[in-house]
Amino acid sequence: MSTLAEAIAKHGPAYLAKLPDPLPESLYQVARVISLLPFCRTGALGGVLYRCDGCGQTHWTGRSCGNRHCATCGHEKSQRWIEKHQKRLLPVHHFFVTFTVPREVGLVLRANQREGYRSLFDASAQSIRDVGAATKALKGCKLGYFGVLHTWGRDPLVYHPHIHYIIPGGGVKVDEEGAAIGWQSTPQGFLFRHGTLVRVYKAKLADELRRCGLYDSVPREAWKKNFVVDIEAVGNAWGSLRYLAPYIHRVAISDKRIVSVTESSVSYTVTPTKAKRTIERNVKGVKFVEGFAQHILPSGFQKVRHYGWMSSNSAIRLDELQLLVWMHLGWVYWLASGHAPQPERLVGEPRCAHCGGDLRVVAVSFDPMQLPRGPPPAAFQRRAN
Repeated sequence: MSTLAEAIAKHGPAYLAKLPDPLPESLYQVARVISLLPFCRTGALGGVLYRCDGCGQTHWTGRSCGNRHCATCGHEKSQRWIEKHQKRLLPVHHFFVTFTVPREVGLVLRANQREGYRSLFDASAQSIRDVGAATKALKGCKLGYFGVLHTWGRDPLVYHPHIHYIIPGGGVKVDEEGAAIGWQSTPQGFLFRHGTLVRVYKAKLADELRRCGLYDSVPREAWKKNFVVDIEAVGNAWGSLRYLAPYIHRVAISDKRIVSVTESSVSYTVTPTKAKRTIERNVKGVKFVEGFAQHILPSGFQKVRHYGWMSSNSAIRLDELQLLVWMHLGWVYWLASGHAPQPERLVGEPRCAHCGGDLRVVAVSFDPMQLPRGPPPAAFQRRAN
């Protein structure tokens, strides 16, 4: 089966050769990621030795690159992210809110990613906070929510920056000192007035772009276009977590969508918007790598951000808030009985392929090692150095 790493190994050198030399700072992270991904689990980054506690068999495997843009590394991290956030979800109705921008604004963000994406986060998060404070059902409450930046659509060659938020349908009532005293729910199926949220978001995004000097780069006619904001009721939000998880630890396209990689092209599958059937697309190899590269984030940029009582510096503790919600729902005695459902465990421990026993790490090597799959072409070595 063809993989993303194979596509980049074959066509990445041609893409890297087109980049200016010396590299500008804005492209350094892109070149680094394109140079790194083909080495993942090949043995070129070293390896890990496991020993089975049952039969004593040893197993060598190549070290993962650990990069958040890697399709090979992302699955287990995604499952752990789901497990972590399932524990943080409250037993209330939730909303999935998506903020987008017109194409003209998106092009400015792509050319100025660090400041552009920060502006998109700040404008959308502040809009949720301010519109929530003005909503009758949430008066006097503090909201908690988190957002995930997503820069692609169904086709990885398409650039489509937007942020998805998961927002509980309610807020924490606080006293004059900011201490939590209760939980207040919004009506089922209602969070904010949609029109108000769109107007506030559009104005705040313009303000944020002015603040970082990008406002004048946006054509004036773009501000007359619709800024799409979608609000969807999603129940307990577990399904939304599963939808978002793959976007946390990889970028643009998974291995299972790569159909074939040839000397000149890459074929991959796409399910067009509002279509039920998947189609296959074939593009030149360098064009495929260029499409992938536009989604590589600046070094250290946080693509998941938490706000309100979900933020790490909030004075409201999660266990305290959960108790207030349980009391609001009348669940305290039921939960104490031990019969309450628990989130399923999604990540298991590694198992021996021979006997199914537990595997234990006994050695880690950082030196290149020979595995059945050879290292990528030497062109990556030269560029990486």
